[in-house]
Amino acid sequence: MYVAIEGIDTAGKSTQIDALRTLFPDALITKEPGGTAVGMEIRNMVLHGSLTSKTAELLLFLADRAEHTESIILPNMNRLIISDRSAVSGMAYASVQELCDESTLVMLNRLATGGTLPHCVFILKLTPEALAFRLSQKEHDTIEARGMDYLLSIQDALIAAAYALGIKTYVIDATQSIDTITNEITTLIKGAL
Repeated sequence: MYVAIEGIDTAGKSTQIDALRTLFPDALITKEPGGTAVGMEIRNMVLHGSLTSKTAELLLFLADRAEHTESIILPNMNRLIISDRSAVSGMAYASVQELCDESTLVMLNRLATGGTLPHCVFILKLTPEALAFRLSQKEHDTIEARGMDYLLSIQDALIAAAYALGIKTYVIDATQSIDTITNEITTLIKGAL
């Protein structure tokens, strides 16, 4: 089973992935972008580089998604795969930037993944107040520097993208305690295995 943990920056994806790594020691833990050597280069180019074209950013993320699907996801479909981000994020970021319409984004992401999408996605959702506090506690990368309104629009777009891609979606209150969130995700994964 292939599942993805989604959410805007500071929502707690990494914290939950670390907890799930312990609870599911046989699972393959991966991330997108950056789950492959090529993906790490692409991730660095986008997050810390000097790209000015949003279309170039979209196409680089699609290239990473294609490489990740072919080299990591498909060879491991016989086991539990837990991914930090997925096509859902790629589609959400592109839709907020209004690079193309929803049907084109669905088609591009289906092309990049060969139609292999997560069986389910867990979206960690923050309130504006929680996001403001968490952002105040860290330095910002290129995406976080775009501001709070931008990140909240991404959060809404994540939910819309998951539904548009036809993925079973669980929206989880990310302001709950870490253990409560972990228990909720774990219960849902075990119920689907």
